[in-house]
Amino acid sequence: MNYFFVTICTIFFSLTSIAAQEKIDKYIVGKGETVNQIAQKFNVTPYDIYKLNPDAQKGVKPNSVLLISKGKGKTAEQPAKSAVKQLPKTHEVLPKETLFGIEKKYDVTDADLKKVNPDLEKLGLQVGQVLNIPSKNSPKTNIVAKSTVIYHTVLPKETKFSIAKKYDITIEELERKNPEIIPNLTIGYELLIKGTRPKAASKTVVSETKEVPVKSLPAPKSEPISYIDYTVKAKETFYSLSKQYGLTQQQLVDLNPGLSAGVQEGMVLKVPSKSNQIAFSSAKQKVVLTKKNSNDKKTLVLLLPFNIAKNGGDTISSNVNRLNNDKFLNMTLDFYAGALVAIDSAKQAGVTMDIKIFDSNEAKTTSNVGTIFSADDLANADAVVGPFYQTNVEKMANLLGQSNVPVISPLSKDAGNPTPNLYQSIVPAAVLKTAMFDFLNTKQGNIIAVIDKKRETIRKYISESQKQVKIAPLTPTGGLNVEGFKSQLVKDKMNYIILETANTGMIKYTINAMVSVMAAYQVQLVILEPNETLDTDEISFENLTKLHLMYPSATRENNSPEAQIFMQSYRKKNKVNPSTFAIRGFDITFDTMMRLSQGKTYQETAETMITEQVENKFEYHKKEEGGYVNKGVYILYYDTDLTVKEAK
Repeated sequence: MNYFFVTICTIFFSLTSIAAQEKIDKYIVGKGETVNQIAQKFNVTPYDIYKLNPDAQKGVKPNSVLLISKGKGKTAEQPAKSAVKQLPKTHEVLPKETLFGIEKKYDVTDADLKKVNPDLEKLGLQVGQVLNIPSKNSPKTNIVAKSTVIYHTVLPKETKFSIAKKYDITIEELERKNPEIIPNLTIGYELLIKGTRPKAASKTVVSETKEVPVKSLPAPKSEPISYIDYTVKAKETFYSLSKQYGLTQQQLVDLNPGLSAGVQEGMVLKVPSKSNQIAFSSAKQKVVLTKKNSNDKKTLVLLLPFNIAKNGGDTISSNVNRLNNDKFLNMTLDFYAGALVAIDSAKQAGVTMDIKIFDSNEAKTTSNVGTIFSADDLANADAVVGPFYQTNVEKMANLLGQSNVPVISPLSKDAGNPTPNLYQSIVPAAVLKTAMFDFLNTKQGNIIAVIDKKRETIRKYISESQKQVKIAPLTPTGGLNVEGFKSQLVKDKMNYIILETANTGMIKYTINAMVSVMAAYQVQLVILEPNETLDTDEISFENLTKLHLMYPSATRENNSPEAQIFMQSYRKKNKVNPSTFAIRGFDITFDTMMRLSQGKTYQETAETMITEQVENKFEYHKKEEGGYVNKGVYILYYDTDLTVKEAK
């Protein structure tokens, strides 16, 4: 829903005053030109263009007219001579370039180059780095870099806030130095952090949907990268190691050649310490989807189980009776109402497509998807959402398999059979559990599991697959051995206590033990799945907030302005607040429409983009056996201000 943010930005820029003495020129945009290229041509910044042309933030089209301020200086074709003299000669380091090659290219010595670029001695040569090139006409002894220019390449999952915090500057300062990021922060873009960006080294914004190889960057404080030894645990894979240490598979192999034969339990690997893990290149980017210019009109099909054939006598009383008693129909109508709001919201964002809605008329093992497939040309659809039941959605995916039309399962929790074009949008319980352990492992804390005797399945899983987790000792009667539990705690580290029991007494005993040691130890309570016992009056909610109860979830609480707009729109149309199924209907439909508007296939966006809507995150991963599964998980916790927040 980035269009709401764009609207706000447009209003802001339109209010910016224009100096009366500035001369305004008109410029007709050429084919393939961008705002950045035009800004360079007229020796102005993109910010100057946005001030006079707010709509340019959405992109510029060929033959459209832009207003250009001439008060900033002469055009690039006729630069002032004094300006040319003041600009230092610079060089942007390209992939595979070496110091020797650069020195040979500019006919300078190694000592002279390092004298005007002192960071070379500490950090070495980095791709994207802008080097000052010493002038051969100046006395070598007088060549001194007047100021150090620092750039930062935007990495996946980084935000303006995290980057500003990293360099101890404000977001406003970051945007002032880089006005191109005001409407949107793009992965792979070179941000100016310190100093002045030389005109000759202006950066080009990379499209947010383009896969950008992101290179490792030096830490701001210039510390050398340090490494630690890590012993591979049972069932660990390249994926889990990559996620834990921020390395690609190739980077892992480069550091540990023995991995070329595969990951094996017990191997001792060289990995970066937590304080300076290497940033890794990821094809999957977390993005806010906005409309891309395309004349190709898409078709979206919704298969929803209205089951109209069940309307017995088709009288008002029979329909009212069904509405009052048929929970499945009410769920369907809620989902449909949310989908309608999504279609309207997408239209307001400039996304229009053919929407076809069919009654899938389904029960758990029956439906009319075969009839719909035969009667309508669904093979030409760009995506299908539904049906609801797993057997029926698999049948539709199989029917559309030859034409490779993506079929999105909106509500089924079943794992299902492997079907290449089937996308399971509900996050499986096993993925939630794995995501929680992955999060805890990246925190490098001390993990202790309190498991009662009735939970042997989870005890076996932890013992075999999460060997770094300590199992708390129990008493002969099955209660928590408090003294033994306390002996497992570690000082100067966060102690994560995983609670695996539905027994009220054991829960209270464990919580009391944790609260009693808070003065001496850092402790946090963790659950791997919903635990109804924690919601009873017997368990102190105050203690749960005090212990920052943490858990994995497929949905989040969202009070953002965009979410509030959806809520208001839904209430206005339906006179009630949206249910969980209504929000699900909106999220799935809006996400699908926006993915189809990117100028790519749905499959391509699923393999490269992570998206978030009102409550749900969509992070699809290809399954080895076929098809795609959503691994969009939030790690949430109770805060002491009685709100639920996302753990970072």
